[in-house]
Amino acid sequence: MCTITPVSLTVGANRIIPTIAIPYPLGDPSLSEKEEYSLREKLVENALKSLTTEVDGQVVFE
Repeated sequence: MCTITPVSLTVGANRIIPTIAIPYPLGDPSLSEKEEYSLREKLVENALKSLTTEVDGQVVFE
């Protein structure tokens, strides 16, 4: 999980999950508590999906 996808691509990470922003990688303070929880849940589900997906080379999971 990263906030700056090009850096992950440059260093050769094979599974890349883009996050929100540098100061708030897994959240967004402008959202309500319920909306932020939903956002975090979606990001973690995406990360878990990336770990169970076979990849060949670099893959960015949107």
